[in-house]
Amino acid sequence: MKLRNLFFSLIPLLMMSIMASCSSNDNPPADTNNEWISIWDGETLNNWRASENPDSFEVVDGKIVVDGPRGHLFYEGPVADADFVNFEFRADVYTYPEANSGVFFHTQYQEEGWPQYGYEAQVNATHSDPRKTGSLYAVNDVMDDAPHEDHEWFHYYIKVDGKDITFKVDGETVMEYTEPEDREGTIKLSSGTIALQAHDPDSRIYFRNIEVRILD
Repeated sequence: MKLRNLFFSLIPLLMMSIMASCSSNDNPPADTNNEWISIWDGETLNNWRASENPDSFEVVDGKIVVDGPRGHLFYEGPVADADFVNFEFRADVYTYPEANSGVFFHTQYQEEGWPQYGYEAQVNATHSDPRKTGSLYAVNDVMDDAPHEDHEWFHYYIKVDGKDITFKVDGETVMEYTEPEDREGTIKLSSGTIALQAHDPDSRIYFRNIEVRILD
């Protein structure tokens, strides 16, 4: 009788152990290597901070709408403590005619002005600036002809691995650059966060499905 009672008393403990194991498998740690991790919740701007003109950024129908005077939206969430070194980035982007924007990486928050740290992955199909989408801005540029059209979603991919930087648009490599060891200044690889750019009041851009994969 005592053994039977002991057996039944252990059943709840066994069930709790099994449930905990299943829960752990369903929810791996956020920074697991080789896992794509969303850094935007699709509904709010939680974990992001806008500089200079916060009204240039809003969420509408599952996308970040960038439309207004100059400002930058910096990721400040928990993934990698918003301090990326080697990583992959991907997002869907949509441009309107004459729009200019960018994705900064290895950057840091600043109250105003163009980011002084890190690189910019240019977003521009038909703006007057000849540096088009896929440019490592003012360092290794895609000139004059953009690899996508306005009024269409395109897939933007950025990879930083050591000193190597790769950009792809819709799966096609459009820019490769290896940073020299002696590069000086603050526009260079180090570590830092990601930021989306509002360039000017005439530039309207959408972003959605923003994810990273940590390579460290």
